[in-house]
Amino acid sequence: MSARELSRARLDALIEEAIIDAYTESEQRIGFYTMIGDNLVLPFTTQVLGQDVKVSKVDLNDAEEIVAVCMRGRARQAIPILDLPLPSPAPAGAEWI
Repeated sequence: MSARELSRARLDALIEEAIIDAYTESEQRIGFYTMIGDNLVLPFTTQVLGQDVKVSKVDLNDAEEIVAVCMRGRARQAIPILDLPLPSPAPAGAEWI
């Protein structure tokens, strides 16, 4: 689901819910990470570079970026959550991305 598919009021409400008690950028990022972790239904399958991958979890990397941990066989790759192509239909909770 893209931001364009959400009404401006719904998007504003999601942002407010995620950062209600966050004062710094780091706290705001943790707020979004928490909401994604609480609401995004995992695992789900999507395509990265034309290959099917399973998104098994959402994590924070050392730079405090929210990443999707994608798996294909034994290979794992962390992809920034905003760069992750979502399947259609998107999994439940994808509005948080």
